Amino acid sequence: MSQFNFVNEINSALSMNGEISRGPAPRWKKKHDVSSFSLNASANNSRSVLSVLYNTSISNLNPNLKTPVKNPDTRPKKTPSKTPSGGDRFIPNRCASNFDIGHFLLNKEREQERDKTENDKNKISPSKLERQKLIADSLNIGDLKSTRILCYQNKAPSAPDSHQNPLKVVFSTNTPHSSKSGTRYIPSTSDRILDAPDIINDYYLNLMDWSSDNIVTVALGSAVYLWNAGTGNIEQLVEYEGGDHACSLSWIQEGQILAIGNTTGVVELWDCTKGKRLRIMEGHSARVGVLAWNSFLVSSGSRDCSIIHHDVRARNHRVSTLNSHTQEVCGLKWSTDYKYLASGGNDNLVNVWPAVSGGVGTGTNVLHTLNEHQAAVRAIAWCPWQKNVLATGGGTADRCIKFWNINNGSNTHSIDTQSQVCALLWSRNYKELISAHGFANNQLTIWKYPSLVKQTELIGHTARILQLAMSPDGSTVISAGADETLRLWNCFTPDPQAAKKSNAVASRAQQSVFRQSIR
Repeated sequence: MSQFNFVNEINSALSMNGEISRGPAPRWKKKHDVSSFSLNASANNSRSVLSVLYNTSISNLNPNLKTPVKNPDTRPKKTPSKTPSGGDRFIPNRCASNFDIGHFLLNKEREQERDKTENDKNKISPSKLERQKLIADSLNIGDLKSTRILCYQNKAPSAPDSHQNPLKVVFSTNTPHSSKSGTRYIPSTSDRILDAPDIINDYYLNLMDWSSDNIVTVALGSAVYLWNAGTGNIEQLVEYEGGDHACSLSWIQEGQILAIGNTTGVVELWDCTKGKRLRIMEGHSARVGVLAWNSFLVSSGSRDCSIIHHDVRARNHRVSTLNSHTQEVCGLKWSTDYKYLASGGNDNLVNVWPAVSGGVGTGTNVLHTLNEHQAAVRAIAWCPWQKNVLATGGGTADRCIKFWNINNGSNTHSIDTQSQVCALLWSRNYKELISAHGFANNQLTIWKYPSLVKQTELIGHTARILQLAMSPDGSTVISAGADETLRLWNCFTPDPQAAKKSNAVASRAQQSVFRQSIR
């Protein structure tokens, strides 16, 4: 029997027999009241019924109850929990959000920023000169045009006494020599890199030299600079005007007299201690691309295909003129004993001129004409321990280093380097030769002599190497590259053990001479 039928029968019985007014309500009436209440509540508020049923099921699962509840509707009714109208804490109710107000506030902030930017543009901005002046004042420098901001003006402060360098053992310990191959340690990277902006990329010019007083001179653009390798000081010696520039630089053997050949065909002498030009020596009709000193005699090679010997002591400085090349003279070197002068030109020839016995300069007749190169010969170097050995290097079409015996003019050795030979230098500490090259590796190569075995290659330049120069002690080589850098290589550092032996031999020789003088 359903619950509704049961309630109707009870109501009909009451209407027939009358209602009992006294005493407690019977049990069936209590059940009837409770059932009627729950039915009315479910009709009015379905959400309350679901809440009651949910709470009843949770109560039936409660383990703290002593006896299970058979009828969940007879339990005391609990007030259902109310959910906020704006949504729960995880899923917000979008209906409660006002997108119009948010859009208005965002546009208002953008309009304020736009107005601020327009106001800043409308303000009077300082001129370029005023900005440069403000920058110069803030950096405590003078003129921005003559001052480079990114440069080291002051020497770095020394480390405190308590500082200990953990890498000291790395660069202070000498690398052991190989006992098997007998080769020595040669650093593969440059020791220092200097900036050389506006250096002229011309194969036929000689724009760098290293003096016996440890000063490097280099021509950059239209100016000539002096760099003290000991102190690091840089000075500008001269700056040419009207498109003129230095084409060749060469130091006298001892002292600070610098010879400069320029585009007008003159040779200038400069006293670098005073920064003063001493004299101008004319004679060429085209640029002077190469210079070579022999005591008080300076020899100049020019694009007019001639070589002139200048006596710097005399008023009439021109001693003699050599006319044997048919194109520009780009290589010129006196031998170490000053008995021969070797000249190389763009005509692929190497001429050897003998010195005048008892006189000044050389004879006008060529001793040897060496014509086995297939390109211009600019790289010329005399061997310091074999006076009759000459090394020459050819250009792009030749790529060879050739060794000559000047006594008979024969070619003793030849090496194909696979790249343009730009410069050659002999080592004074080892029986080795270093060569500078162009495309494709732009490397420096050290060769063993006389075996001509390649010792190593020094890589670093990104363009061809224009020239080489050696330090006064013969341990360091500086290279000038078309990549506008000067790189110093400690490739000929003498062996300390060999230096000790040579010093011991020299001291014993001095003692013996001293004892003989006492006797």
